[in-house]
Amino acid sequence: MFFPQDRNQLRDGFFDAWHKLQQRQTLTPLEEIITGVIKMHPEYQKLIENRAQSATRDYLPEQGETNPFLHMAMHIALHEQISTDRPTGIREVARQLLAKQKEPHDVEHLMMDHLAEEMWRSQRYNVLPDEQAYLAQLQELLRQ
Repeated sequence: MFFPQDRNQLRDGFFDAWHKLQQRQTLTPLEEIITGVIKMHPEYQKLIENRAQSATRDYLPEQGETNPFLHMAMHIALHEQISTDRPTGIREVARQLLAKQKEPHDVEHLMMDHLAEEMWRSQRYNVLPDEQAYLAQLQELLRQ
């Protein structure tokens, strides 16, 4: 699992994995996933390469900014959910969405909207995420 509670540790994971890739060093399986996500987002690569400027920067949604670290972390969360099939059934939903959409990155973005909504609800009401409600929202994507 890749999700440290500290924002700086989370960001360091991205910086360190990308640096290792650039230096052609051996990556751990987790670093392979992290660098794969960074590769899918060329718009974030300069940010990852400029650790001094971006390590402590705040990204404010109220100013229309997307937090690239959160965005990429959500891709990693989806990879983990699908690989472990938790919630049970998410792997099959992802497989079926991929059969419809064909582009894995687009599928993850569809799923990510619902992951973000469930995370927000969980934090807002100080409750555990409702895996079954989340899975039902993802299954609804198959009917659209």
